Amino acid sequence: MEMTLETKKDIVEDMLAGAGTSETLKWLERAGYYTAPASKGHHGAQEGALFEHSLQVAYELINLTDRLELKWERRESPGIIGLLHDVCKMDDYLLKSTEGGQEVAWNQERAWPGHGSKSLIMLMGHIELTEEEKACIMYHMGAFVDSKEWEFYSRAVKKYPNVLYTHTADMIASQIKGV
Repeated sequence: MEMTLETKKDIVEDMLAGAGTSETLKWLERAGYYTAPASKGHHGAQEGALFEHSLQVAYELINLTDRLELKWERRESPGIIGLLHDVCKMDDYLLKSTEGGQEVAWNQERAWPGHGSKSLIMLMGHIELTEEEKACIMYHMGAFVDSKEWEFYSRAVKKYPNVLYTHTADMIASQIKGV
């Protein structure tokens, strides 16, 4: 069953409670959070997939938190991180109409490079994040980054073990569940 935009917005508002403001929610909608694709050629290369993927990552991170009794700086962190880890994709991809429907193309006018770092840059000024949340968003790609960043990823995992679980939740959502 397809969710309405209002239902999606209600879910995001509930999960960001305590961290997001009404301005955060308005920014997400204006920036295309609910309509953006999640990729160009991998999981979620269609309209609305960014929200679907992000929600699935939030659910997986909440599930890991419950099952493994993970401790967070704030209770809402798994939902916040899951929903916001890939906001960079709102700027990365464009939906283009074709004879066969729609296709996803790279946004040649992207404002920022990067992935985890880009998500953090885009979130600045829109939401207050804990240091742990910042580390989880920054390093959610795990070792799927340039090898020059591996030492920083390892350091982040040692300081904030939930960085590893954030990457795991992302992999469960994208690689196992295909969302």
